[in-house]
Amino acid sequence: MPELPEVETYRRYFEATCLFQPLADIQVEDTKLLTTDYDVLVAALRGRQFIATQRVGKNLFVETDGGFFVHFHFGMTGDLAYYQYDQEQPRFARIIFYFQNGYRLAFICPRKFERIGLVDDVKAYLLKKRIAADALAITPEELGQTLARKKALIKPVLLDQSVVAGIGNWIVDEVLFQARIHPERLASSLTSLEVQALHGAIQKVLLTAIQYEANYALFPQDFIIHAREWALSPYPDQGQHLLCPRCQQMLQIKRVGGRTTYFCPVDQPPVPVALG
Repeated sequence: MPELPEVETYRRYFEATCLFQPLADIQVEDTKLLTTDYDVLVAALRGRQFIATQRVGKNLFVETDGGFFVHFHFGMTGDLAYYQYDQEQPRFARIIFYFQNGYRLAFICPRKFERIGLVDDVKAYLLKKRIAADALAITPEELGQTLARKKALIKPVLLDQSVVAGIGNWIVDEVLFQARIHPERLASSLTSLEVQALHGAIQKVLLTAIQYEANYALFPQDFIIHAREWALSPYPDQGQHLLCPRCQQMLQIKRVGGRTTYFCPVDQPPVPVALG
């Protein structure tokens, strides 16, 4: 599933290719992907230009010169492709924007979980959908105040988009590992120092993933993502990638909050420890 780093990559791609290009037409293969009526969508966008992009969590909002936004949600496997000729059209291009310069933007929707529609007010939309502050924008104070009210395990709390937006399963595992916090700790039990460490880890993991455009093979060797993505791991043998890069003990794999979870039982103890 495209998480915050992938969607940020899409945002930058969109901004580099599609801004200030008048739209000629829109082709929609499956109207079930639309959250706005087809005729309304086409009438609103034809002849308009995209003028700016904004990402909040896993959501991409593209502003038009008409004052409204187009909202992209990438579902499980969504992607974008900018191209010119018919023979370049990617598979599963369910929605295609035709620009007056002869180029096109395909919204690629292999599994049809993706969605697109018009939004008048981004802030109102986020409030209605209970989407919290973006994971790269939330402050340590905001994070700490929110976690202090949560009497639930820290992993599912961080996966809740109404708590912090944009963090998915592997990112939560990586963040908790980098912050040395056990995934089954109660969110409300975190100390102020642990909240600071958690906030720093969120920034570190997300910025690293964005830097490498979510290419896991390029991630630092002290990231446990390599335990999940063995095919892309920099480690030379199949056993080493399952060891903690800090203490060389075997990583533990279990289900936490219904999600497969990787962590180090040594470096991420189930009770608070002094950081430093």
